[in-house]
Order: sequence, then structure tokens, then C-alpha cells
Amino acid sequence: MSYPDLANLAPEQDLTPHEAGPASRWVLAMFAGGSGDHNPMHIDSDFAKIFGREDVFAQGMLSMAYLAQFVRQQAPQEKLRNFKARFTAITPVNANIKCEGRVLEHVTVDGEPRVRIGLRTSIDDGTVTMEGEAVIATA
Repeated sequence: MSYPDLANLAPEQDLTPHEAGPASRWVLAMFAGGSGDHNPMHIDSDFAKIFGREDVFAQGMLSMAYLAQFVRQQAPQEKLRNFKARFTAITPVNANIKCEGRVLEHVTVDGEPRVRIGLRTSIDDGTVTMEGEAVIATA
């Protein structure tokens, strides 16, 4: 796998986005099985409607998993020094999830050059559903 040359990217430079695709009912069901998150708000439309939702919505950790895939496309796992994110909005069923990153700064920690990347996921209408950052060693 080839990776971008993070050491030579300028601050404010955007990384190539990752289109994760739609959060279909099938994807939600498969993620529920794989993750053990069987909360009915993610898989049972009737249950979601009881609580005032129009339909089910994606597990937050599904977006986190897609964001982790995006980070992994930037560098090998052994270069990852920190990865964190917070949820900012719900991802509706069938929404397309897009992962994006932007170089924030280059730093040196204990003599090791690193890049700090701002991360986010968004859906079709532009709503940002997750924000975070990753720190990756560049040498």
C-alpha cells in the first residue's frame, strides 16, 4: 500500500477524502453483529419511532470505524501515535458517510517528527457527524 508523504504536506493541506458509502440497513445490521451493539435504535424502525425518530440511525462507532480506515490509508498502523474523535450529530440510515482530514501542524516529540491531522466525518447534506484528530509519526 502506498501512503501520502505526510512529512512534506503543508499545514491546512487537505488529504484525499474517503467515501465510505451509505449507512444502509444491511450495513447497520452487520455492524451490530460484529460490534455487539444491538441497540434497537439502530436496527428496529418501529422501536425508533416510539422514541420520536423517523427511522433508525447509524451506530456512532460505525463512523469511528470508517474514520479509522481513513487514518490507516494515511500511514501504517505502527506510525499512529494518537487517535481521538467525538460525535457531533446523528448519521441517518442510508446517509453517505465521507471521511476527511487536514494537516494541522508538524511537531517533534522526543526527537520524533510527527504530523497532527484534523479529522471529520460528514453526510450528504454537509452535516459534520464526527470531529477528531490523529497524530502520526512521519519518519
